[in-house]
Amino acid sequence: MRFNLVRFISLLSLVLIISSCESGAGHTVKNLQELQQALADAQPGTEVVMANGVWQDVEIKFKAKGTEDQNVVLRAETAGKVIISGQSNLSFSGEYIEISGLVFKNGYTPTSEVISFKTSKDELANNSRVTNCVIDNFTNPERFDGDTWVAIYGKNNHFDHNSLLGKGNRGVTLAVKLTTEASRENGHIIENNYFGPRQVLGSNGGETLRVGTSHYSRTYSNTIVRKNYFDRVNGEHEIISNKACGNEFKDNVFYESQGTLTMRHGHHTLVENNYFLGNRKPNTGGVRIINEYQTVRKNYMSGLTGHRFRGALVIMNGVPNSPINRYNQVIDSYMDNNIVVNSDYIQLCAGSDEERSAIPIGSTFKNNLILGNTNPEPFTIYDDVSGIEFSGNVMNDEAKAPFTKGFEKVSLDLSRNENGLLVPAQELIDQIAFGEVKLPVSKAEAGADYYSKDGDVKPFGSGETIAVAPGENTILEALEKSNPGDVLELQGGEEYLMTKYAFVHHPVSIITAQGNKATVRSEKQSFFKIENGGALHFANIHFDGAESPDQAGNNVISTSKYSMNQNYALVVENCEITDLDKNHSFDFLKSYKHTFADSINIINSIFNNVTGAIMTLDMEVEDLGIYNVENVRIENSQFTDVQGAIANIYRGGTDESTFGPIVTVSGVEINNSGKGSRNKVDAALRFHGVQKLKVDKVDFTGSAGVDLFMTNGEPITRISNVNFRNSQGLKTNGEPYQSENIVSTKK
Repeated sequence: MRFNLVRFISLLSLVLIISSCESGAGHTVKNLQELQQALADAQPGTEVVMANGVWQDVEIKFKAKGTEDQNVVLRAETAGKVIISGQSNLSFSGEYIEISGLVFKNGYTPTSEVISFKTSKDELANNSRVTNCVIDNFTNPERFDGDTWVAIYGKNNHFDHNSLLGKGNRGVTLAVKLTTEASRENGHIIENNYFGPRQVLGSNGGETLRVGTSHYSRTYSNTIVRKNYFDRVNGEHEIISNKACGNEFKDNVFYESQGTLTMRHGHHTLVENNYFLGNRKPNTGGVRIINEYQTVRKNYMSGLTGHRFRGALVIMNGVPNSPINRYNQVIDSYMDNNIVVNSDYIQLCAGSDEERSAIPIGSTFKNNLILGNTNPEPFTIYDDVSGIEFSGNVMNDEAKAPFTKGFEKVSLDLSRNENGLLVPAQELIDQIAFGEVKLPVSKAEAGADYYSKDGDVKPFGSGETIAVAPGENTILEALEKSNPGDVLELQGGEEYLMTKYAFVHHPVSIITAQGNKATVRSEKQSFFKIENGGALHFANIHFDGAESPDQAGNNVISTSKYSMNQNYALVVENCEITDLDKNHSFDFLKSYKHTFADSINIINSIFNNVTGAIMTLDMEVEDLGIYNVENVRIENSQFTDVQGAIANIYRGGTDESTFGPIVTVSGVEINNSGKGSRNKVDAALRFHGVQKLKVDKVDFTGSAGVDLFMTNGEPITRISNVNFRNSQGLKTNGEPYQSENIVSTKK
């Protein structure tokens, strides 16, 4: 019989295809249509491989059923080289699905979730895993258009070794959802993930991880969160918001993160062997207990500065017969065997007021080591603590214990151990049976192994120095060529004119390094416009309004008129600002709604003849706790003939989820200022809802005064060495105020 080679090859190919299908060997797909077909055809053991490259505007939705031994796998051809961008997301449901190696960046979800463990309300994922994936700044351009990056539904799911960093809009980074019975008592495991830097949101809704919601808070979730690294996650004061029962938070590290691990709702929570490393950064906190049967033990806290709800250890007061969305009384809870070093605040019965009047009962505060020299009086007690048993606690001799009973005094002896952590003497550590003081997970061990974890904005001055010749639009040309962190160096005593807007998209410094100040003018309504990602540092510059258009509403610096999902910063030092007087309302800094500054600093500068305001930061007027700036410093500066307010800073509402604004005004002279007919706040300095305010060594002459309105929380306000000469003086909550630190005189 004659051998038919063509027929043989055809039969062999068919056999190989059948064999491949039966064995579940993966095949590579190159576009969304191929991907959807492959996922629709997936059987136990199928491996669908997304080809390397950018997948633009893809909404991946699939249902599949694998088995415990043969998962259905969706993975990147090479981990980290499949980039999902544009308006894209991923949702899946079924059993035993594994997803790995995908990167979401340069876009945002068109729905409410980026990665969702469900395809519909009733179609959930169970026994499934997402691993080695990344979501990087996949942020909705509208700051307060909320979404969730990862939403876990179903039961027995595993989320591990993923990196989530740079969320800039409202919404939880990762949420465990209990919205149906099929997602409760779920047994999820969330471990070895890297939660990278998250900026201050300036509003409620910036949690990094949340389990449950208040509506389901008395339902058991039984979720385990362990060995995750939380790196500078600063969204709001609840880094982790526990809102369900039966959860465990163990072996996690919180590095320089503002806020606390908060048991906001739910009972029977275990918080054990977590490490909180504040490094003296503002608002860094530890653990907050609310509700019943909570256990906080063997945690390590170092260098934490947060006060009130953001202390190192906090036990709250509750609301009698609390509704499900308020503060349940602390009952039978334990805060024992913790190490607290160089941390400033421990708060007991925090939040006590007419509503939160239910004191903790049946609880313990035992065998805690509280040692340090940063605050000699770390305890603040707001109410009756007779329901808390104190015993076996140790403090250093210099510190003040809240009671003589239950607290032992020892000499302060702190040193770095072999793991680089500040620790008490070993005999004290052994005394509370703490075990080895060592980070349970490192930054390198957490997250996707192929993806960078620096997450830093380039600081001012970190780039190259670019010499800018005087003349027309030379600053614009240099700015367009600059990179983040670069310094544009102007020539001393020379003049620079801009005939176009200078748009700023990254951090940049503009300075006169030597000689007299360079003079900068503009023919446009704004000199500089800070866009998303931008930040400005000016040093030794003279800004002059002589060439600005003859129209109302000019400004030297403005934010974008549109929502910014990245915070900006502004530094003005050793500058002179003169003759911003072309028509009325010529502001120095004009901010817009839904923009937010991490910091605004005016240092050693002179302002003279300004028809508008120096800074207007009162754009969020809905009284929902939203505001426009976190930190403001005005130091060693002079303001003369400024018709508007020097600073108008507003935070309305009673929300308690945020930290700021935080304001310092020191060494300042204010002359003939704040009295313009268009100054709607009728004050030279207006601070509404500022949470931390220091006004010291400020002289007012012939000027409007200070309008201070203190709202919710426990605002810290220090006013000293203030002189009002022929000026309006100080009003607090609408009423005149006098003290020995405030002097009002007439000419």
